[in-house]
Amino acid sequence: MTKPIKLEEIKPLIGNLSRQNYYQVIFGGLPGELRGYLKNRGVTNRFISEDAGLLCFSASLPGASLNDRQIKNFSGVMENFATTRLYTPIDLQFYCDDKYQALKFVEHWQEFIISGNGTNGSRYSLPGYNYRLKYPEDYKSNSTKIIKFEANFKRKIEYSFIGMYPSAVSSTPVAYGPSEIMKVSCSFKYDRFIAGRTSSVDYARGRANNISQIIKQIIGGDLLPFLN
Repeated sequence: MTKPIKLEEIKPLIGNLSRQNYYQVIFGGLPGELRGYLKNRGVTNRFISEDAGLLCFSASLPGASLNDRQIKNFSGVMENFATTRLYTPIDLQFYCDDKYQALKFVEHWQEFIISGNGTNGSRYSLPGYNYRLKYPEDYKSNSTKIIKFEANFKRKIEYSFIGMYPSAVSSTPVAYGPSEIMKVSCSFKYDRFIAGRTSSVDYARGRANNISQIIKQIIGGDLLPFLN
């Protein structure tokens, strides 16, 4: 029999809903050669580590799906089995600063992936322009994070991206008329993401990967963190 729910019983639930406008994007783990390439294009290390994330006014937490395979067993029943996990690209939008570092950041990161301004020092303007792709370890970021937190800073959830790079830079509109802030949009692909904290300290304390409490195991009379 269904039991009626009183308003007082659901107030703790609906009164503590998460707000989507509290988050922070942190770009990290860019290879040294890539950072040097961006620096030569006017994108400073400080902009990559701090300003780029602050200028990111729209982001999305990562999504994933399971690819499956359908198998018919001896009794004729069709069964589905998960085979691979597919990760959905994320879209990030940036306000563009007056030095155009936000635009240069994604544009020249992508340019670096195809060996910059052509191979063998060739220029874009030459008829025989060609390019050669870099190795993945030369251009992928392995510690970019999106941290979603609450206004009181007491609770948060963290996502870390492994093998992240800009896959598609959208056209940036410019137009005469009322003054508006220039915006840069880019889609990022990645190899996988990790839900929860990933630092060595968090692993040592048993709270990485969204583990909510320290699980301890007795080994030889000592209490040690039990890590997965």
